[in-house]
Amino acid sequence: MMLMVVSPAKNLDFESPVPTTEFTQPRMLNDTKDLVLTCKKLAPSDLASLMHISDKLSILNAERFSSFSTPFTPDNSRQAMFAFNGDVYTGLDAKSLNAADLVFAQKHLRILSGLYGLLRPLDLMQPYRLEMGTKLENSRGKSLYEYWGTSITEELNKSFESQDSSKVLVNLASNEYFSSVKKKALAATIITPHFKDEKNGKYKIISFYAKKARGLMMRYAADNKIIKVQDLKAFNYDGYTYDESESSEFTWVFKRAER
Repeated sequence: MMLMVVSPAKNLDFESPVPTTEFTQPRMLNDTKDLVLTCKKLAPSDLASLMHISDKLSILNAERFSSFSTPFTPDNSRQAMFAFNGDVYTGLDAKSLNAADLVFAQKHLRILSGLYGLLRPLDLMQPYRLEMGTKLENSRGKSLYEYWGTSITEELNKSFESQDSSKVLVNLASNEYFSSVKKKALAATIITPHFKDEKNGKYKIISFYAKKARGLMMRYAADNKIIKVQDLKAFNYDGYTYDESESSEFTWVFKRAER
């Protein structure tokens, strides 16, 4: 069993058409509701200083917390995979996935979230902004890491429970988000891909390209229905290739030559 985890995106798309009527409900919604109650008590000025965002964005997000309501339906929510709209999701290009690809993604992809904990691609969500690294005082501590504790890891472990084969978690998330996963409590091996681009003759991680490459790797897995992690080494989208000489057992390096 292979699971891939990825970060969410700050940019959201709740306007464009969604290519499927299929949806599921977030499994950690009770925790989300508790967090929203905490956030509803914060004034826009509080959100601005807490999240380091503009007055305009703080007002928008105060309104989002205020209008949060359940039950989630396709009328007031959107499937997570089609709601996030950052560089990673440009690489994934979820709207062009076919029905079989969506089934694969629902089983093998998870999105880490400061507000929702852990989302499956077709889980409905309402618009929000709450970075995992936010030092938000809450009912369980002084940060979102303390709030989520081991629950995100436990939710990941549930996905592995029924599997007898090797259990591997492919970490395509940022350090900020993957820090919410308790590695010692995770019932799986962790593989972390790194994506390096050549610039002026030297290879290095360039944030914009690396984020997009994470999405491309998810897309590659969905297109090819990859369930054995070793098969990810053949990843070759957008000119990337696996570099065995720079890779280790748990850290895999993919490089792309300058064009």
